[in-house]
Order: sequence, then C-alpha cells, then structure tokens
Amino acid sequence: MESLSGLNAFVKAAQLGSFVAAAERLSVSASAIGKSVARLEASLGVSLFNRSTRSLSLTEEGLLFFERSQRIVMELEEAEQELSRLMAAPRGRLRLSFPAIGYRLLLPLLPGFTARYPEIELDLDFNDRLVEVIGEGYDAVLRSGEFADSRLKARRLGGFRFRLVGATDYFERHGVPQVPQDLAQHACLQYRFSGNGQLQPWQFNGADERSLSLAGPLVFNNLEAQISAARRGLGLIYVPDFAVTEYLESGDLQSVLDEHISAGGQFSLLWPGNRHLLPKLRVLIDYLAEHIALSK
Repeated sequence: MESLSGLNAFVKAAQLGSFVAAAERLSVSASAIGKSVARLEASLGVSLFNRSTRSLSLTEEGLLFFERSQRIVMELEEAEQELSRLMAAPRGRLRLSFPAIGYRLLLPLLPGFTARYPEIELDLDFNDRLVEVIGEGYDAVLRSGEFADSRLKARRLGGFRFRLVGATDYFERHGVPQVPQDLAQHACLQYRFSGNGQLQPWQFNGADERSLSLAGPLVFNNLEAQISAARRGLGLIYVPDFAVTEYLESGDLQSVLDEHISAGGQFSLLWPGNRHLLPKLRVLIDYLAEHIALSK
C-alpha cells in the first residue's frame, strides 16, 4: 500500500461509484484519484475496479479489499474529528507534579480553574522528589530556581521571597532577634534537602552565612513538619512566604528580620519541549501565570 491517501481515494471512489465524484469530495482532480488508485493496484498486484466509459464497479478482489479498508478510513476520519474537537476545546487529563508544599500555592486556585474548565481532569502529585518529566510521563511540573534540561520548555509563573518566622509564644519566651547575629541565641529549625542532603541556607542581606551560628534541636526534610514545629513554639524557621501566608495572616506565626531578607526565587512550569502545546495545557499555564501573579 503506497499511502493512506491512496486508500482514501479508493474508498471514496468505491462508495460514490465515480472517480469524478470522489475527486469532488476530496477536493482534488479526477486524474489524481485515478493515478492514486492505479498506484494502489500496482502495489497490491490486483485490479480493484472494473472500468468502462460509463461505469465503475469493484472487482471481486476490490470488494474484499473495500470491506476492510472502508472501516480503516472511517476510523481514521473519526480519529481526525476527535482530534479536531480536542484541539478546539480544552479537555482531557493532565498529569502534574508539584513540590510537597506546592498545594498551598495551587489549591486556592483550583476552584476557579475547575469551574472554568470542567472537562479538564488534573492528576496531581505533590512530592519533593525531583521527578523525570519525560521519562515518567508528566505533562508538566512546577519547579523553583534554575533548571538545565534543554528538552523542556518553561514559563515563569511568579516569584516568592523567604521569611524568618516563629510563634508568638516563642518570642514571648525567648525574645525577638534584632539582627541576624542574634540567631546564635535562638532555636533554629533547619530544613535538609532530601535530594543532596544539604541544609537550606539562611540568607541575610550583607551577612556572611558562614559567620552565622545556627543551631537547634530539630532538622527536617519535610516543610509541613517544619512549619508545624514552629507553630508549636519549638523554634524559628526560614521558609518561602507562600508556605506560611495563612499563619501570618491568622497570627499563629509572625515574621522577624524582614528588612534583612531579600532572598527569594521564581516559580516556573516546565513541560516536554517535543510535544505540541495542547489547549488543556495551554489554558492551565495561562491560568496559573495570571493568578499566581495576582496573589503575590
């Protein structure tokens, strides 16, 4: 079989009983239909049509071939129609990966997104593990900081800054640090990255991190547990602002040394660069970029 176009020409000619009618249906010339069918017959080694100046009819071999090939063409047409519908309206499943704490950023935005795009299904994975986007079949992942995978495309969604926070009763018992060097007298609850085992640096304007003495009774590899410990008055934590927004607003936690901290980062949504940007992913990217920017 030379090509699907030859198969389509054969099926349309057989259905309509005429090369001319098939040509009109497919928006090509009658001679193009005739040549496509002739090449198809040559590749199969059989005659598919009985031809005369007045009529066109299927041979016995042509009838057998038509019964099967008609189903193939119909399925292809249905697949094209389904793809056209998919491309015209955002629908379908998206498999997404976010950092474990990312739900604090994403969940407030979900009601509006699902109301606007009810035919999009989100399969959400909140995990601090650095997933392999292409190898594990993710449609997109949220990352912070820099990335160096040339196979991925990216869209920056918004920024964040770090805060040093603690519970009110902790500050009542231990006092409020006035400068970064005061942290030597405080319980500093640190975060250890599970990927490389390193501690999250506490960065302050004009202060050499090596000159700071950070010590505390607990080290965490889970941001939720670290925040929970701070809310219980066990010490101070250095975390992204979006992770503690609700606790700062409620008064469970309060931030200190704000004027000494300007460190922060950027959120980016990454997706495989070798895939066409389907409507379902495009609207998700646009929605997150718009609403994360508004929330900052």
